Amino acid sequence: MRHILLLLLLGFAFTFTSCRDDFEFETSSGTGLEFSRDTVYLDTVFSNIGSSTYTLKVYNRSNKDISIPSIRLRKGDASKYRLMVDGVPGKSFSNVELLAKDSMYVFIETTANIADANATDFLYTDEIDFVGSAGTQDVNLVTLIQDAYFLYPQRNELGQYEAVRYDDELTDDGEEVYIYGFNLNEAENDNELHFNNTKPYVIYGYATVPDGKTLVVDPGARVHFHADSGLMVRPGATLNINGAASVTPDNENEVVFEGDRLEPDFAETSGQWGAILLMSDKDNVINHLTLKNATVGIISQRINAATTPKLQINNSQIYNCTNYGLLSYTSNISGENTVVNNSGQASVALVYGGQYDFKHCTFANYFNSYNQVPLLINNYIEDADGKYAYHLNASFGNCIVYGSGNVGMSLDRFNDPAYTYTITFTNSLLKLIDTTNQLKTNELYPGDSGTGNNPTLVAYNNCQLARTSTRNKPAYQDPQNNKLNLFTNTSIDAQYPGPENTADATIAAQVPFDITGASRPSGGADIGAYESRPEPAE
Repeated sequence: MRHILLLLLLGFAFTFTSCRDDFEFETSSGTGLEFSRDTVYLDTVFSNIGSSTYTLKVYNRSNKDISIPSIRLRKGDASKYRLMVDGVPGKSFSNVELLAKDSMYVFIETTANIADANATDFLYTDEIDFVGSAGTQDVNLVTLIQDAYFLYPQRNELGQYEAVRYDDELTDDGEEVYIYGFNLNEAENDNELHFNNTKPYVIYGYATVPDGKTLVVDPGARVHFHADSGLMVRPGATLNINGAASVTPDNENEVVFEGDRLEPDFAETSGQWGAILLMSDKDNVINHLTLKNATVGIISQRINAATTPKLQINNSQIYNCTNYGLLSYTSNISGENTVVNNSGQASVALVYGGQYDFKHCTFANYFNSYNQVPLLINNYIEDADGKYAYHLNASFGNCIVYGSGNVGMSLDRFNDPAYTYTITFTNSLLKLIDTTNQLKTNELYPGDSGTGNNPTLVAYNNCQLARTSTRNKPAYQDPQNNKLNLFTNTSIDAQYPGPENTADATIAAQVPFDITGASRPSGGADIGAYESRPEPAE
């Protein structure tokens, strides 16, 4: 009896399932599909560098399950585009099924050479054809291909890549340290020691300026670094970045250092490449550089006792660095009209002493991380054997040190009487919201009177202290997005006067133009890198 019941149940099940037409697909006519877009723009890519993956959504709005006879790239196997349909990669697909009232994704990538693009507009194009029984629907694919100088380590006959020495070749007695990189060469790529603005540079590994050589970067040059890549200036080498003020919003004369991902989604993403490694005591100059999206923007580091790195950085901007914007170990750095913002730990970190002089600079930090600060200063390094101090002499004139955290600066000192420790802030705006009163008696910070608790170590001369979230708050345009220019006539400005018209005239006369090239008035100039301007009407 049990076997008879089982056979009856199986018979009923077969009868019902055999009558279902849920999975009977009707051939698509080729006219009823809908798409999330008519044209897929894959943005700009460098020649022979793969794009990001883009998506196209295909909709079946009808009440019938359909089968699309063919989905294919019009250029066929010769196309530089690649598709993935229903999880299957390829360039053509047959009998693709799509349920009623359902949709599917088509994923699209490309890797193309500049020679594949149109000679007039450098666009590479193709179409995805959705072929049905009565017609064809298509979606256009468009990519701008940009030519570039590609600089990268070569391989030897054994297949091993070049590497460059990172530690000190002359005095280091420990293990040698090499990193993936190469020495720049005058004889290649129209002189790799002179970056011009005819086309961008794309760098893999650490491009190295060797001892005795000078790298010159022209106004308008664009340099793109691949992941874990950067620029190293060895002891005895020289770096001259010669950007200039621009007259249009395109920053046509600025020098730009950034990652090699050109898609808009990567425009403000930190950590896309390594750093500038500066080890030279020559007259290194950076002027009108915009550096963004690095792990550390600039690392200025002394790697032997005889060489103190030296840098003059003017009219420059460093943004969106995972750890630090400017990180200096025992260096000699001066800066004017320099703006640093959005760094995971500190926008500017001056550690293990050094000699520093900054005028009319804006050090901010609105990075979304805990305990980040615009400015960090100390006079020591620490290892397993203890702390080691060095001389520190730093001055800040007409500067703004203000970010999203309560305290704008982190000051620390290892008390070793053999080494000097002197910091001077003059006519600067400093954010110090000390809610727990931890800094009130700290000898490195200002007391209730606004003067330093120990002025022989840190002097505060006529500074504005932002001790609440509104008092002395600078009226930045959009600091989270690195727009740190100052507006006047704002609600903030009207209620709590901030940095406008408060610059020390003697210091302002030494930096007569702001970062945009605007003149500073002989009296009543603004502190920071920008002269304020009226807030635009809504």
